[in-house]
Amino acid sequence: MTLFLREYARTRQDVGAIAPSSRRLGRALTRYVIPSPGNSRAVLEVGPGTGAVTRHIAGSLGRLDTLDLIEANPRFADLLKGTYGGDPRLRFRTGLVQEHELGTYDTIVCGLPFANFGASTTADIFGRLLGALRPGGTLSFFGYVGGATLRRTFAGGEARVHTLAGQDVLRRILDRHAFRTETVLGNLPPARVHHLVPASDAGHNDSVSTRQAE
Repeated sequence: MTLFLREYARTRQDVGAIAPSSRRLGRALTRYVIPSPGNSRAVLEVGPGTGAVTRHIAGSLGRLDTLDLIEANPRFADLLKGTYGGDPRLRFRTGLVQEHELGTYDTIVCGLPFANFGASTTADIFGRLLGALRPGGTLSFFGYVGGATLRRTFAGGEARVHTLAGQDVLRRILDRHAFRTETVLGNLPPARVHHLVPASDAGHNDSVSTRQAE
C-alpha cells in the first residue's frame, strides 16, 4: 500500500487510483477468466499495478495457461517480477500497452485509468485490446462510480473539453461492445466493471445485464 500511495502522489495521471483494487473488485474483473481443463488459455492484464488483481488471475491459471502483464510504471513492474518471476506461465513487459505488439488472447483484464485519457488515446487502446481478442474472448475494465460526473463538474477550459471528448469515446465503445456491467460497492471508491466483446461477437451483445457484485 505504501508504494501504491507514493506512486499515486508522484504520477497520479498514470496510476489513477488512490488504493489497490479490493478482493471484490478483483473477483468482478476476473469473472471471465474461466478455467478450461486440458486447454491452453492466453490471458493479458494491462496495468496490473501492484498485483491486487494479478493474484486472482494467477490463482485460476492452469498448467498450460499463460498470463502476459504489461505495466507502464517501472517500480510496479519490478514488484510484479519479484513476486511472480519464478512462474514460467507469466511474461512481463514494461511500458505503455501502445508500445507493445500484442498477441491474441482469450481474456483481457485492464486496470488503466481511462478517465485520465483523452479521446484519441482511449480509442487507440480499446482498438488494440478488442483487436487482440480471440473469437469468444472478453475484455473487462472498470471505472469509479461518479468519477465521470465529478470530472465534468470540476474541469474547466481545455481540461473540460479533454474530459468530455474522452468520455464521449468511452460511451460509444460501451454502447457497441458491452454485454454486462456490474457495480462493486466493496471498493475504495465504489466501481463499475464493464465486460466487452468485439462487435463481431454479436451474440454477447443482445442484452446488457447489470448486477451488484457480492
